[in-house]
Amino acid sequence: MLNHTFSAIINKDSQILILGSFPSVKSREGNFFYMHPQNRFWRLLSIIFGDDFVNADIENKACLLKKHKIALYDVIESCNIIGSSDSTITDVTPTDVLKLIGDTAIKHIYLNGKIAYNLFIKYYPSLTHMATYLPSTSPANAAYDMERLYEKWKIIR
Repeated sequence: MLNHTFSAIINKDSQILILGSFPSVKSREGNFFYMHPQNRFWRLLSIIFGDDFVNADIENKACLLKKHKIALYDVIESCNIIGSSDSTITDVTPTDVLKLIGDTAIKHIYLNGKIAYNLFIKYYPSLTHMATYLPSTSPANAAYDMERLYEKWKIIR
């Protein structure tokens, strides 16, 4: 069983929450979100918001997220997973999303990928009105190039 080992990026001013499924091997090693160099998450945010998330260190990534009132975490607090493959996830303990957003200005929750979205809907049916599925930024999602991802993701702006 693996546990989520780093904290959410969130504060009282956060207006949107982006949830992934569970940190990849590279993210667990780097102790921060979307640390696989081929994941397009940070490049996408750079394009959407016009700030350089890509070259920012972890501390500055967190500052940029807060600047844009973005909270960031994952749907899963602990699970069994083989490598970084979401399709192998079992024995899920979900994140307490209600507690996570309780003292914030979160108005909308965006789910990065189908597994994150499906788990969110399963565990938080009362929050589905706030939830929007977005295609995964993972390099495994070859069906979406950066242009197609941008067209879907620009809604977060």
